[in-house]
Amino acid sequence: MIRAFRNTGRLIGIVRILARHDALFPLEAVPGLPALRWFGRLLGRIGRKRGRQQRPGLRLAAALQEMGPSFIKLGQTLATRSDLLGEDIAADLSTLQDRLPPFSSARARATIEAELERPLAELFASFDDRPVAAASISQVHFAETAEGEKVAVKVLRPGIEAAFARDLDLFDWIAETVERVQPQLRRLKPRAVVATFAATVRAEMDLRLEAAAAAELSDNFADYDGFRVPQVDWQRTARRVLTLERIDGIRIDNVAALKEAGHDTDQLLRQSAEVFFLQVFRDGFFHADMHPGNMFVDAESVLRPVDFGIMGRLDVKTRYFLADMLLGFLNGDYRRVAEVHFQAGYVPADQSIDDFMQACRAIGQPILGRPVHEISVARLLAQLFQVTETFAMETQPQLLLLQKTMLVAEGVGRTLNPTLNMWELARPLIEDWMRAHRGPEARIRQAALDIGQVLERLPALLGQIERAADRLADPVGVKLHPDTAEALLRRRRNGAVALWPLWLGLLLVSVAAVLY
Repeated sequence: MIRAFRNTGRLIGIVRILARHDALFPLEAVPGLPALRWFGRLLGRIGRKRGRQQRPGLRLAAALQEMGPSFIKLGQTLATRSDLLGEDIAADLSTLQDRLPPFSSARARATIEAELERPLAELFASFDDRPVAAASISQVHFAETAEGEKVAVKVLRPGIEAAFARDLDLFDWIAETVERVQPQLRRLKPRAVVATFAATVRAEMDLRLEAAAAAELSDNFADYDGFRVPQVDWQRTARRVLTLERIDGIRIDNVAALKEAGHDTDQLLRQSAEVFFLQVFRDGFFHADMHPGNMFVDAESVLRPVDFGIMGRLDVKTRYFLADMLLGFLNGDYRRVAEVHFQAGYVPADQSIDDFMQACRAIGQPILGRPVHEISVARLLAQLFQVTETFAMETQPQLLLLQKTMLVAEGVGRTLNPTLNMWELARPLIEDWMRAHRGPEARIRQAALDIGQVLERLPALLGQIERAADRLADPVGVKLHPDTAEALLRRRRNGAVALWPLWLGLLLVSVAAVLY
């Protein structure tokens, strides 16, 4: 009750801000809240800010900006949910900038000394009090270490953990309420979406995790010359402080400066496409906040990413699904696109695969019928999410971050060269990867691995069966007829002999798969 009372009060404050910006329309998407919608409309008639003629998405973005850091980040997350808000509103929310006024350098210095337990003068030969960037969770200062290394020092905002904890509790309460009062919306997994958002934010607020993400990404690309991650200074890194090698370069969206410096923008686009492919398909670990301000090009035309607070992961099965789906769309094979959705379990088995194939064609044909350089895979995914309600397709939270990343990557690609399509550049890599991982030989190797896993689990399974038989035959346990108990014991004694054909068959299949 206390939680509901507290969050209801906060929700009323949110409605007031939405009303001032004439951005109450999200409430219309949630049936069952008539009192709240009435109150919002009343506030909306009382007074609204200027800018009522703006598009709805821009009005909503302005309201979220006023609400503070966690709402800005929530808006950026909702920018991937065109299935909920529509493409136009989602596109407007993608313009939200995570920028806030900086906090004082005195507090930044105090945080560094408290976290690293050393005076600032011992840690850095020089420290610039003017932050070079200030966002909702942290801000960045340039410095030089006592050893003469130029570094960038990220420091968390004071009190940010408590502020986000309050807002995350509010978001979870709203999602829980929506699921309870509107069961038909459970397929959208609002609580799971909030949980994914919360996990992302909490990871951002432990800068040791960001340091680990940077180190992992660096290891993944140790043998790739066109992409280099800044090195972590672990001695000057803690939960609320992160120190990285300082990057000197040109923002990847500053095309004029790139060309003036002699960089080949088409080659940079090819590198970007290849790096994106390697992160998503090869590694299943990708930079999920790759807006132009987080990617630079150094003097040697090497891509230099920064800010590793938001990273995405995809398991192998999800990567297989993505590769099958993308190639199906690119080849116009809508039957295959539909099949992989059913095989992955994303569309329930009781739905019509023919009807879903028709829906996929309706999505893909208008997009893929355009000139190659105008094809947007991110827009294709957004359209796909919009048909989810018709086919009872559940939201896949692990794909939301990827769709957002694709949207940003496409925008960068169009900036570098609007006549080239990054997905066509990456297509040979995807096809090679598919042959290596989804071709006949790969499927046999995977079958052998699956059989090996079954063989490993079989003794444990037999042990569980024996223990179950013991419990059933135990006179102090479940009462069985003596003949039934004797039959169970006899089957258990004969089990090892009876199973020898299965063991032999599995062994022969495994050997054949390996020899193949």
